[in-house]
Amino acid sequence: MTDRPARNIAGYRGRIAGAVALTFSAMLLASCGNSQLTTGSIPDDYRTRHPIMLAEGQSAMDIPVSSGDVRLTPAMKDNVKGFAQRFMATPAGVIQVQVPYGSYNAGAAQHMAGDIRRALVSEGIKPHRILMTTYGASPNGDAAPIRLSFVSTKAMTGACGEWPEDLSNDTLGNKNWYNFGCASQNNLAAQIANPTDLVAPRGMTPIDATQRANVISTYRGENSAETN
Repeated sequence: MTDRPARNIAGYRGRIAGAVALTFSAMLLASCGNSQLTTGSIPDDYRTRHPIMLAEGQSAMDIPVSSGDVRLTPAMKDNVKGFAQRFMATPAGVIQVQVPYGSYNAGAAQHMAGDIRRALVSEGIKPHRILMTTYGASPNGDAAPIRLSFVSTKAMTGACGEWPEDLSNDTLGNKNWYNFGCASQNNLAAQIANPTDLVAPRGMTPIDATQRANVISTYRGENSAETN
């Protein structure tokens, strides 16, 4: 009679241990499935705090001009052609060329603007898509550049450098500070060549049946040679 209570107690303890283990396993699985970690009101995942979004943004490039310049150098032409290729890869309709006036290098800038326009046309940009404008520059300031720009959809994040809370509070709580990961997200967004890739994948090209047959034939030939 004394063995039965002992066995009952041992079985009861076993059931409790099993229930505790099952509960602990469920907690682990739940924590793994929750990728959006939050601490208070600030998300602890930098991808949630600084998401990459599609928004309208300006792409610009400045061409430095001194008062004695009369033509574009080969390096400048390469820069203009590279910027033209970026423009052609976007759905933007107009590329703007802003030429300074009122500055001591305004005469040289006006002369070089013609070279820039011809370089853009040589890259396949239609003349009616090139908008030549001017902007006022300080006569006593530094040499005002010629600015090329266009507006299109870009992948970007919010501005970095925001510190809504004291950094020491995050350090004591072993939390990521608010600005953590912002620079990485900005760099990743800047490397995205086609922002629409974030919306949906591109369509696949049809298979090349001839090339596929050649690859399979070569693979089978190599395997048979190794077997022999």
